[in-house]
Amino acid sequence: HPYALVRDAMATPAAWCDILVLPFNVKGCQPRGDEGLTLYVGRTAQTPLQDAVRIDFRFSLEARGDDYLAATLVAPIGPVGTSNYRIAFEAVPLPSGEAFVHLGYGYGYGTLSKLAMQAYLATSGASKVGFSEAGDGGLVGGMRGVLERNTMRYFLAIDAYLDAAEAPPATRAAKRLESWFRETERYPRQLHEMTREEYLAMKRRDLEPPANRLASR
Repeated sequence: HPYALVRDAMATPAAWCDILVLPFNVKGCQPRGDEGLTLYVGRTAQTPLQDAVRIDFRFSLEARGDDYLAATLVAPIGPVGTSNYRIAFEAVPLPSGEAFVHLGYGYGYGTLSKLAMQAYLATSGASKVGFSEAGDGGLVGGMRGVLERNTMRYFLAIDAYLDAAEAPPATRAAKRLESWFRETERYPRQLHEMTREEYLAMKRRDLEPPANRLASR
């Protein structure tokens, strides 16, 4: 993608809401002006909005120039005892005019979240892997695998958002969904969770404003 497109498209909380709502377990997102955004995260893809955990991210735009873009999202508290969420995005232009980007993602966890992660890795997450090679010639698993899968989902969401940035406004949301699902399916061992039809039906609900859905309960 051209650096100028990345610089102009990635500089607001509203843009990041459109990005972060694409992964399966995010059940809604609401920007809060220029201040940040509120994300609703479910334990599973099937978690309804009213049972999702609310995470309030503060947005900071550190730089937005012709040669460097830097934006961060931070939240002190997350689901199941996690804390100190941080998403950092940087971009610089290459001589070709395209953007070279860096995405950082991390969080801290306490006793409760550690127990929950151990239970996940011992059951439904036991066979899941990341993208880096392990010492035995296979692919990494465990907590490293979890972080790599999540980071790749966010990276592909950014790519899908930029793919749709210059499409007619009425078609952008649908194009983002199609692009994100198609790209994740390139890595079925790591990222496949459901069929295209299941994903699109679920996300059409998740894209509705959270305030509207919570008010209609």
